[in-house]
Amino acid sequence: MEISDLDIDNGAPSAKKRKLQKNRSDSPTPSCTKSEISIEQPYNFKVGDSSSLHSAQQKDSFKSEDRMEKSITTDAGQDAPSAGSKVEKTIKLNLKKKFQCLNGVMINPGTQTLLNEIYTELYITEGDSGDVNNEHEVRQMEAASRRTTTEETPIKCNDIFKPLSEQDEPIRSVLTKGVAGIGKTVSVQKFILDWAEGKANQDVHLIFPLPFRELNLMKDQKLSLMELLHVCFKETKETEMSSLEKVVFIFDGLDECRFPLDFQNTVKVCDVTESASVQELLINLIKGNLLPSALIWITSRPAAADQIPSECVHRVTEVRGFNDPQKEEYFRKRISDQSLANNIITHLKSLRSLYIMCHIPVFCWISATVLERMLGEAESGEIPKTLTQMYTHFLIIQTNIIREKYSKKQESDEEMLLKLGQLAFQQLKKRNLIFYEEDLRECGIDVREAAVYSGVCTQIFREEFGLHHSKVYCFVHLSVQEHLAALYVHLTFMKEKRNVLKETEELEIKEMTALDVHKSAVDQAIKSQTGHLDLFLRFLLGLSLESNQKLLHHLVTQTGSSSHSTEETVQYIKKMISGDVPTEKSINLFHCLNELGDNSLVEEIQRYLKSGKQSELSPSEWSALVFVLLTSEQELEVFDLSKYTTTDNILDWVLVKVMPVVAASRKAFIRCGTIKGRSWAALDSILSPERELHLSVNSIYLSQNKLGDSGVERLSLVLQNPHCKVETLRLQLCGVTGEGCSALASALRSNPSHLIDLELSNNELGDSGVKSLSAVLENSLCKLETLGLCDCGITDEGCSALTSALRSNPSHLKELHLSRNTVGDSGVKSLSAVLENPDCKLETLRLQCCCVSDEGCAVLSSALRSNPSHLRELNLSQNELGDSGVKSLSSVLENPDCKLETLRLFNCRIADEGCAALASALRSNPLHLRELHLSENKMGDSGVKRLSVGLENPLCKLETLRLCGCGVSDEGCAALNVALRSNPSHLRELELQGNKIGDSGRNLLSALQDDEQYSLQDLIW
Repeated sequence: MEISDLDIDNGAPSAKKRKLQKNRSDSPTPSCTKSEISIEQPYNFKVGDSSSLHSAQQKDSFKSEDRMEKSITTDAGQDAPSAGSKVEKTIKLNLKKKFQCLNGVMINPGTQTLLNEIYTELYITEGDSGDVNNEHEVRQMEAASRRTTTEETPIKCNDIFKPLSEQDEPIRSVLTKGVAGIGKTVSVQKFILDWAEGKANQDVHLIFPLPFRELNLMKDQKLSLMELLHVCFKETKETEMSSLEKVVFIFDGLDECRFPLDFQNTVKVCDVTESASVQELLINLIKGNLLPSALIWITSRPAAADQIPSECVHRVTEVRGFNDPQKEEYFRKRISDQSLANNIITHLKSLRSLYIMCHIPVFCWISATVLERMLGEAESGEIPKTLTQMYTHFLIIQTNIIREKYSKKQESDEEMLLKLGQLAFQQLKKRNLIFYEEDLRECGIDVREAAVYSGVCTQIFREEFGLHHSKVYCFVHLSVQEHLAALYVHLTFMKEKRNVLKETEELEIKEMTALDVHKSAVDQAIKSQTGHLDLFLRFLLGLSLESNQKLLHHLVTQTGSSSHSTEETVQYIKKMISGDVPTEKSINLFHCLNELGDNSLVEEIQRYLKSGKQSELSPSEWSALVFVLLTSEQELEVFDLSKYTTTDNILDWVLVKVMPVVAASRKAFIRCGTIKGRSWAALDSILSPERELHLSVNSIYLSQNKLGDSGVERLSLVLQNPHCKVETLRLQLCGVTGEGCSALASALRSNPSHLIDLELSNNELGDSGVKSLSAVLENSLCKLETLGLCDCGITDEGCSALTSALRSNPSHLKELHLSRNTVGDSGVKSLSAVLENPDCKLETLRLQCCCVSDEGCAVLSSALRSNPSHLRELNLSQNELGDSGVKSLSSVLENPDCKLETLRLFNCRIADEGCAALASALRSNPLHLRELHLSENKMGDSGVKRLSVGLENPLCKLETLRLCGCGVSDEGCAALNVALRSNPSHLRELELQGNKIGDSGRNLLSALQDDEQYSLQDLIW
């Protein structure tokens, strides 16, 4: 039986035959990984240096057990420890037998693929973000291929637990992420094999590989750690774990885990003989409660990696795919005919969507399998140009091999493919890559059939045996599963006119059409949070093309018939692209259009780019632009948003759409009007010290977003950049404390000259936060004009710091909002020392509910008398000013140099005496005050009468008067009526809610409102 030319999980070439293997280069093709070491390292244990890899490869993997044992005892760089040495030798011997061949597959000893002959070394770099990525893995590979590698530090797989420098803390636990088929499992195998052969990590006493796919079969059992090891590794029955200094547990395939991992509520287990569930044992091992000196290695696809809390992981590594040079190297190794290899490379390079897929090693293998035949003499016909064509040809090739070798099999190819397709589809919906016997039975596949399928469809479907001979099934790669799932959905519709994408069968009034199926698939793919249907959608739509329908005749006898024109599906996809879909979804929809043979949007935007003209782009055009830039062969060194549009007023959704392009570039220029929560979240997700961001924005509005200190710290990284020019920053109610404020202040000290408006109200900044900000304000380069600090937990101490800063740099600040802080009289006295400075240009001062008394008001009034000409708005509401405080203020108001326009004195205990003082001030200086708020003061009718004396002055320009809840009756209304008849042309708004006004008072004032010669417009009762 012919076996795969590629390690299904690692992507390196293997031998079809031993003769062919000798002709190929021995140099490995490197892929990449990425790692991060966390700051907190709770365990301090000895980590020995791993011995170097032997240059000589193992020539024959099928020697006697005696020779294997001899290699273990003689090849080791160090002597084996005395404790448990017999068990160690036995485990090494058994693990070597299991892992010396790729994935432990032993189909035909004559055509074995030795791991040591094909293994590709990995790279590890520090700096992984640890963020969860919800895009489809193909899209993640595409994005990863554009990342800069200038800061990467290579590290070998055998050094996975070794700190990068002597200064780093020891590493106890490693989490390795990577998309399906990228090399995680084979890396694990290589690590184990080199240890078993005595080539590396000889300070490790025992290694226990425990794949999640096998632990799933024990999820309902309760046993101790020792019992678990006895079940999986019978050699350990005579071993005392406590006698071993260093043990490695390897948990491969976290994404295949089928039991919950609750790190918060799991019972603590510290004794290796204490019984618990498998998940409890696993969690306690990872936490370090069980065997704290043991090393832990976990592998996972990216979407499942966040199941392990960050505090339990000391290094995160990411296995990447092939870069462009490695793609070419792979094909030249894989194809012995170099002319043919060059033709294959040229063909793939001409089709960008396929060449991007070659980052995934398994796709390289599939492409090589197909194109070697199609471009060689073995096959004829149209060369595959789309993903669907490539995978369909691959399926045809595998089916032909099956027909040749198994002509007597009872089941037809069509029946077999439909059953496998149903399994692929149902498990794809559940996001499962591995299956057990119960999963197969759900799809009507008998276990005996599964054994036949795995024997017949070697390069499509696999049956594996676990450590204790349990059976596990899987497709050779996720993309093969996605293709078969799409084939099942397509054929089910074509043959039965049934849409299996719908959970429940609905009574259809009209006949089901292909468009209905396609709409269901598009809608579900867009709604998917994980992108798990993205590639499936591309395959399903591609299969609807007539050319691919003809290809399917090689697989099934009857494909049914459909009058559906793909144009309807194309128009529906374009409609989705023009809507508000996430950028990663629109990118996939463009790939779908490519599968359907429609490139009109892409060609349109390409013509726009070539023209050099600028215009306002539509949503579809923006999406097309992003797709074109991201799939371009050229490196995105610089992205300048202004090159693609005429307007600086870039909307929020546009910024969100272009963020993947910003992420792919090394330098980005963004000039826009406003950044809000959604666009900031997108920008925040791609911030990197390796990317130079030139941000020019009028306003960043992030109020009422749960940024917290960490969010503000990330924002500060942008603001401190001298290339960043932000004029307005709103962070009201964002959960910021003094710590976040300190980070923000530090950024503004580095780049102080652009910010004009800063709103930080309703955050727990405290005095410490205000002190940090004060260090910015005192900088002469600081141009801040508006500072909002309402309800920030500030006391007189913080006020004193502000005062000191404003004395040093008094000429810029125009608005200061300090309401609902415990400023008190002492704080107001500090501020007054600034206000009396002629250089102080403060125009708005808000001190509502700040515990100010008449004493503080007197000091404030004195300062304003010294410098009366700048203040335009003063809010002293909800302070205990009383009549004496208002008298002090009135002495300011009557000064002709006073330009105060708005005075708010809501609920300040003002009576008729205070009203008399205000009226006197209005008579002396009637030209400036426009708004007067006196609600909730018990002035009564007598106070209103006194105030009306000032209002009746024809020179009085007051436009708004608020007297809610002031004890006003009809008598007071009569006085107001007289005043307004004397001065009818200015007052526009009068509020009298909460007063005991009768019909006579209402009628008097309502008549003024109805009379056109009076300016009164809003009369609120």
